[in-house]
Amino acid sequence: MATLFYEPSTRTRLSFEAAMRRLGGEVLTTENAREFSSAAKGETLEDTIRTVEGYSDIIVLRHFESGAARRAADTANIPVINAGDGPGQHPTQALLDVYTIKREIGTLDGIKLGLVGDLANGRTVRSLAYLIAKYQNIKIYFVSPDVVKMKDDIKDYLNSKGVEWEESSDLLEVASKCDVIYQTRIQKERFGERIDLYEAARGKYIVDKKVLDVLPKHAVIMHPLPRLDEVTVEVDSDPRAAYFRQAKNGLYIRMALLKLLLVGNKSLDPCENAALFCMANVHVQILVHVT
Repeated sequence: MATLFYEPSTRTRLSFEAAMRRLGGEVLTTENAREFSSAAKGETLEDTIRTVEGYSDIIVLRHFESGAARRAADTANIPVINAGDGPGQHPTQALLDVYTIKREIGTLDGIKLGLVGDLANGRTVRSLAYLIAKYQNIKIYFVSPDVVKMKDDIKDYLNSKGVEWEESSDLLEVASKCDVIYQTRIQKERFGERIDLYEAARGKYIVDKKVLDVLPKHAVIMHPLPRLDEVTVEVDSDPRAAYFRQAKNGLYIRMALLKLLLVGNKSLDPCENAALFCMANVHVQILVHVT
């Protein structure tokens, strides 16, 4: 497996690499391909993919441009997995998110989900909104500063699927109604030179003890990580704080996905079989190209 990461990553890159090694495979990796590969010399993504596929059986790509994974998949003759493409999509994160919700809540149908924070630039919430719409009787609350509201393409998609959604400015009210609060950081790297807009958005919605006090006992708090100050450390000790369990689940999902793509679904262990729940029962485009 070749991991080509043009943007920083801790959980996604390491969990993919750990997954491949636990399956008995080998890993070729570049953790900063934007600076420490021939991309720094002006090589196109397409030429890089054509080269790297000669050394590997599968490519995991993170890129700073939306749509880069599709370009890579259209070029490659081996599978390409989208590990995040700029502010576009993060499909394997969505798979581990629905897996986490299923494990924590016990169901996916009928849940109320609060998406909080940077909804315009957060590829994780975009992919999760897309994926959770495959289930029945879902309601989604969007809670975000005005400058980073959820974009219309996701709202239009939800409308087309008959998914109920609502925008709110009151995090406490939303938290009191939800099964899942999915918090995200405000992404400074997406604001460019408009630091004033970033500062206006940061810190507006914080998950803290006040949120815990109104959150239902069965509910969970999720976060794709990394966090800054949008989830206070006092929340970590609450059993409803699921974000580190969520991060661990990424290993199982990615083991299952790699094994499914490379050797099929034979001889999966129990964790991998459980992870396959998300892929066997959800019709979702993962942006994987298989020849």
